[in-house]
Amino acid sequence: MTDTAERIAGAARALLSTEGAAAVSMRRIAAAVGVTPMALYRHYPNRDALLGVVADRAFAELVRRWRARPPTGGDAIAELHAAFDALLDLAVDDPHLYRFLFTEVRAHARTYPDDFRTGDSPTLTVVADIIRAGIDEGLLRDDDVWDVAFTVAAHMQGLILLQQGGRTDPSVERFRAACHASLGRILDGLRS
Repeated sequence: MTDTAERIAGAARALLSTEGAAAVSMRRIAAAVGVTPMALYRHYPNRDALLGVVADRAFAELVRRWRARPPTGGDAIAELHAAFDALLDLAVDDPHLYRFLFTEVRAHARTYPDDFRTGDSPTLTVVADIIRAGIDEGLLRDDDVWDVAFTVAAHMQGLILLQQGGRTDPSVERFRAACHASLGRILDGLRS
């Protein structure tokens, strides 16, 4: 990727993070980068392609963040709680990006089950790998790994949407504690 393409993607990510995906236009990105709007099309065929690159990079960054967390000793239950913390951190630190990645309609967004069962979702694949390890370790009962991963992820994301909508305790730390308790209840039902 060229330096200009990198700057374009960086400007799109910055604008998305500060104002949301609806604010990202080729004209605004061109102005931020210092090129003409038509020059952007030499690097990205359209806005959707540009936002697709932003999404792919953000998902890869989130997976790196998940994998970089302190080790939990291989305990799948602790790993799922750590994954939730990483997701909540993203939602708190960059709420526009979180909504763009997980809840807004966007071109080429992966859909369950087809795109997920093939491992195309970088984030749900992490959750599925943890669930699979938990089943293999005997911590979780044998079940369809992808359905369980989808259930756990949907629960995590639903809680975050309630928080972003102002429907929960405004204290992030109290909300985090309540979420871990709620996730614990879900996982208790999955234990072997």
